[in-house]
Amino acid sequence: MGERPPGAAIAAVVLSSLVLAACGADGTPEGAVVSGVQVHDEDGMHGAVLDAPYTWGEQTLTDTGDASFDTRANLDAPLTVVFFGYTKCPDICQAVMADLTSALARLDPQDADRVAMWFVTTDPARDDPATLRSYLDRFDPAFEGLTGPIDDIVALADPVHVPVEKGRRLPSGGYEVTHGTQILGVMPDGTVPILWTEGTSAASLAEDFDRILTGGAPTTHPEEHQ
Repeated sequence: MGERPPGAAIAAVVLSSLVLAACGADGTPEGAVVSGVQVHDEDGMHGAVLDAPYTWGEQTLTDTGDASFDTRANLDAPLTVVFFGYTKCPDICQAVMADLTSALARLDPQDADRVAMWFVTTDPARDDPATLRSYLDRFDPAFEGLTGPIDDIVALADPVHVPVEKGRRLPSGGYEVTHGTQILGVMPDGTVPILWTEGTSAASLAEDFDRILTGGAPTTHPEEHQ
């Protein structure tokens, strides 16, 4: 891995589902539903803090160095942000990755180094390690890309409520890939207490990253940190 270069929420409202966009290769958003999200004003976060945190899975994928990568054993950063996407995504993936790059650039360098970023491909047939490395180097050489059998990727995505589907074929001969566009915040113990929707600004992401690095995992009951 390379070196990194020098809503208002609705108070105390339980949402039965949070609808997130998903992108296809033609740039057409489709609906994807994430269940069990509770949003509070008092948690002080821009992202959606989960009342019942998700649990990050353990799969062995392949990183951009073509080495085996244990998705649970490698949670050694204070915060790991994970995005499921693919390199041929025409719009949403690039926008999210640009926002993440800008968010980390807003942090002090020593703090940015404490945040790991994993890009898990939803299109492993076309995203081999070299393709992922070339794509991520356009954003930040410190970002890691993961690929592997699609069944393993779906098994990793399902428990954190990220839908992954291969869509219809396009006249060009390619095909769509539909996937959830939420950014996941994963803690070293494998809990996923927070997610950010696609479109969350770089400034808001940076503020939340800083709060997590300073105060630990966010909670829907912030008084627990006092």
